[in-house]
Formats: sequence, structure tokens, C-alpha cells
Amino acid sequence: MADKSNSHTIETIGKKLDELAIQMERVQIADYIALLNKPRRLFFLNLMTGIARGIGIALGFTIFAATIIYFLQKLGALNLPIIGDYIAEIVKIVQAQLNVDASIR
Repeated sequence: MADKSNSHTIETIGKKLDELAIQMERVQIADYIALLNKPRRLFFLNLMTGIARGIGIALGFTIFAATIIYFLQKLGALNLPIIGDYIAEIVKIVQAQLNVDASIR
């Protein structure tokens, strides 16, 4: 009876170890530890990630702002009584700021 209980316990421990090994492989813990042991590589990867994120944010905001300005210009062309004047003023301010920024460069 004790042998049966011990073998069942050993089987359970073996299954748990297999599950743990699979989970560790999924999270790639060995790659993470290797990365932590190479601080220069970690710095380089973080630098590249930061640069890529910054470029992505800049491009995304540029596209978003251009789309908003485009639609505001179209709304301004509709000559809506109060909204049209307000939108036209916003577009003038943005275009003036863009011209100032372009002349500085």
C-alpha cells in the first residue's frame, strides 16, 4: 500500500515538473537570464526599442494631426455659421505654427 502511495506521489511530482518545464520554456526564462547577464546587449535592445517607439509615436501623431486638419478644412469649407468660423481660426493658427516651425529649420 505504501509503495502504491509513493509511486503515485512520484508520478504527481513528475507531472508537475513537466508542467513547470513547459511553462518556463513558454516564458523563455533562460533567454531572459542570458539577457540580464549581458548588460550591453540589454542597453542596446532598450535603446533600439525606445527609438522605434519614439519614431512610431511621431509618425502616428503626424498622420493623426494631418487627418484632423484635413477634416477641419473640409468642415470650414462648408461655411457653417458659428462652427465654420471657429474651425477656420483653428486651421489658421495651426498653419501659422507650421510655417513658423518650417522657417526655423
